[in-house]
Amino acid sequence: MKPGHDRTSGSYVEASGFDVLSAVLSCVRLTGSMLFLVDAHSPWMSWAPKTEAFRRVVLPASQHLISYHIVTQGGCWAGLRDAPSERFDTGDVLVVPHGDAYYLADPVDAEAAYGPAEALAFFRSMAAGELPSIVSEGSSGGESTQFICGFLGCDLGPCNPVLDALPAMVHLRGANRSSDRMRHLIEFALCELREPSFGGRGVRLRLAELMFVEVVRRHLETMNDVHTGWLGGLHDPLVARTLSLLHGAPATRWTLEDLAAQAGTSRSVLAERFAQFVGQPPIQYLTQWRMQLATRLLAEPGTRKIAAIAEAVGYESEAAFSRAFKKCVGMAPSAWRMREVA
Repeated sequence: MKPGHDRTSGSYVEASGFDVLSAVLSCVRLTGSMLFLVDAHSPWMSWAPKTEAFRRVVLPASQHLISYHIVTQGGCWAGLRDAPSERFDTGDVLVVPHGDAYYLADPVDAEAAYGPAEALAFFRSMAAGELPSIVSEGSSGGESTQFICGFLGCDLGPCNPVLDALPAMVHLRGANRSSDRMRHLIEFALCELREPSFGGRGVRLRLAELMFVEVVRRHLETMNDVHTGWLGGLHDPLVARTLSLLHGAPATRWTLEDLAAQAGTSRSVLAERFAQFVGQPPIQYLTQWRMQLATRLLAEPGTRKIAAIAEAVGYESEAAFSRAFKKCVGMAPSAWRMREVA
């Protein structure tokens, strides 16, 4: 068993104690948008267009929308539009992280009962809290399937390594059977959806976030040691240690030599292994992550000066920070701040 892993508990344990996944999810401003339950009776088809078609009407402050669906009863077929369908059974989770159009249906060749205009109107009303938390699909006498639908917003860039590491569609099998945490979250969500109470909307939005984070954790734990990508890097002790160093102290003036010494390896080994998983050199990754931190600081209310933000993310001068920010984001920090508050 490699250092940094705890296979007995089914979870990844970062040896340094710094939680890289939490740091990233916090900085990309994960925000619940909608959580509702669909009660479907065959034949039925539930579909959604690309999220860019409705993101601005449901969560205009977010750069991107992620959707996921958890089958809580019965089964169905699901997949991306114009792609082969897959069978989903009770406990399975469908995640569509990159905003593609997708569908769920039973039987597989069922036809949609609504068009793009109706879909847009539905999402607008659901996000506004104008619709009940349980939605019916299909006929009243066919075989029943129920699934939770969750939508949440996040930053798309300049650096969202979790989002970048996920494939176009994630099919997580039996999430509620392999995790007590997920089972409890599903039970809590179903209770909130079926028995609305005071403050329920706020609870549902927080649940949307918690359930997605748990889905990512379950996806991470199902990955084996041969997976590459940022999430795969959390399974590799050397890459995980390096990510922990960078995220734990992003303002430090790191060099490849410093990182290699702290990680207990050579510069060449670190550079090769990090690029194999993350897809770029450590210092380049650090620059992008600093820009992500900077966008969050720029978006915070108040009048924090750009020079102070530059210092907070590891730059000695405002000019050097502004050049790096513009190169990465495509505009000056002041322009980005004005756009965010507009």
